[in-house]
Amino acid sequence: MPIAGPPSPAATRSRILDTATALFYEQGVHAVGVNEIVARAHASKLSLYRYFPSKDQLVEAMLSEHSDRIHAWLERETTNAPAGPDRVMAVFDLLITWFAQPGYCGCAVVNATTDTRGDPAIAAIARRHLTRYRALLEDRMCDLNIADRPALARQLLLLIEGASVVTTIDGGTSAGLDARAAAVQLLKAHTNA
Repeated sequence: MPIAGPPSPAATRSRILDTATALFYEQGVHAVGVNEIVARAHASKLSLYRYFPSKDQLVEAMLSEHSDRIHAWLERETTNAPAGPDRVMAVFDLLITWFAQPGYCGCAVVNATTDTRGDPAIAAIARRHLTRYRALLEDRMCDLNIADRPALARQLLLLIEGASVVTTIDGGTSAGLDARAAAVQLLKAHTNA
């Protein structure tokens, strides 16, 4: 029977990052210390600091990778939705399903931005995250005759983020459904204008 060697550096980095992601999401960035992360990840502080020279850089890596995963998922799952309003609503439908999952604690990017008030690196990641949401929404409207897609994308994003926050606070699924209904009305108003 072969003896397993030490885990690869990539596996160790991934384990630390996955552990930190879960802990930050469940408890908040400031509530979680490096000691808790390494204990839960079965890693050493030396390993953590080898891959992430500071807790701030760990948070930045977590948010960047989380944002990348979310946007890849949204892109992949909505790209083949039927053209027209249904393609935009596919984004809402996917998010409503996510918001209803047990353990949903809101948008990790918004949560971390709030928790690290004033951190310019985190704010930059959050702005990029929201820019990507607006770009996705604009893209999903490409088949519609809408004069100002950027403005409508901003309005739809407000509905999405608002539903996320209200769902986190209220714990029900009605905010997502309400946001979807409002999005349908906005699309109708912009396509009939």
